[in-house]
Amino acid sequence: MERIIGTVSRGLRAPIFMQGDDVAQIVCETVLKASELEGFPVRDKDIVAITESVVARAQGNYAHIDSIAKDIHNKFGDDTIGLVFPILSRNRFEVCLKGIAKGAKKIVLMLSYPADEVGNHLIDMDLIDEKGINPWVDVLTEEQYREFFGYCKHTFTGVDYVELYKSIIKEYDCDYEIIFANNPKTILNYTKNILACDIHSRNRTKRILTENGADKVYTLDDILSSPVDGSGYNEHYGLLGSNKSTEDTVKLFPRDCQTLVHNIQALILQKTGKKVEVMVYGDGAFKDPVGKIWELADPVVSPGYTEGLKGTPSEIKLKYLADNNFSDLSGEALKKAVSGYIQDKKGNSVDADAIEAQGTTPRRLTDLIGSLCDLTSGSGDKGTPIIHIQGYFDSFSED
Repeated sequence: MERIIGTVSRGLRAPIFMQGDDVAQIVCETVLKASELEGFPVRDKDIVAITESVVARAQGNYAHIDSIAKDIHNKFGDDTIGLVFPILSRNRFEVCLKGIAKGAKKIVLMLSYPADEVGNHLIDMDLIDEKGINPWVDVLTEEQYREFFGYCKHTFTGVDYVELYKSIIKEYDCDYEIIFANNPKTILNYTKNILACDIHSRNRTKRILTENGADKVYTLDDILSSPVDGSGYNEHYGLLGSNKSTEDTVKLFPRDCQTLVHNIQALILQKTGKKVEVMVYGDGAFKDPVGKIWELADPVVSPGYTEGLKGTPSEIKLKYLADNNFSDLSGEALKKAVSGYIQDKKGNSVDADAIEAQGTTPRRLTDLIGSLCDLTSGSGDKGTPIIHIQGYFDSFSED
């Protein structure tokens, strides 16, 4: 029988993960139970993915603002700290800011505008044009920002992030100043001691500041990169990838993910005889066209994955073959010709510059699959932290 279904992504319901749980065992049992109850087989090259949040939860990888405050004070002492380019997020930065403010004497908060690094807008670009402001050159004080733009609220959350972040700093009796600028060097006019809070551009920011006379430059991955008074930590990412857990604790990005994915792969192979690929995933890497928000607030889409998920897709554009190479064919003859072309290419890497490949997606497999997983599981109450994907590596030529 001709195959009709291609790629299938299933969100699998699982127990609520608790600290100390055996994640590998629960994932394996959940996949096998779903396979039995829903009537789908586990196959070689299936993908099993688990969201980073439940991995960190099982690890107990949490930290209180007191631990953040102590690490901040250990690094900066009583120096005025320049906080450069934090993202605008209650989930991602609000609790981190509480810890930073608690450990500091004075903060100069420098916000990028019109938007943060991941696309959360402080102000609309059209309004900036209307006011005749050049965001690449002009530095605004808090007073100037209010004079020009008033009290702007986030499109989706309805939050005035300038007011929110200001109130947090004041809550911890920390002196403050707020400026708006897009050139990292601007902060050096206020302090030589900086915590760069950007995510994907942090290394560039650190380099620019170091080359231009900063005394101390840390990034968020330097904060809680080791335990403080028994706190959680992440040796690679520190506070990057953290989320609000309570009003005064954060859940950090999980550790030891490579060990976990290989354990899950081995368990499923032992139980089924099938070799699946496994990954831990966080935020997807996609952009909302309405709010302009780029979803990826984690430092990476996947902090751990098995060997079969390395690399990028090697695919051919079917519509190009149909419109060009085999434009004289139709029906079954066209199908056979296209399938034959794909089979001839199978096992060989397709040059991304080849005309037949143009328009395919030259991104890493983990970024593509992680985005699929993130969209499948959502971030709310679906209760499906485990994703099972079939047919992702199949092509039109396979039945």
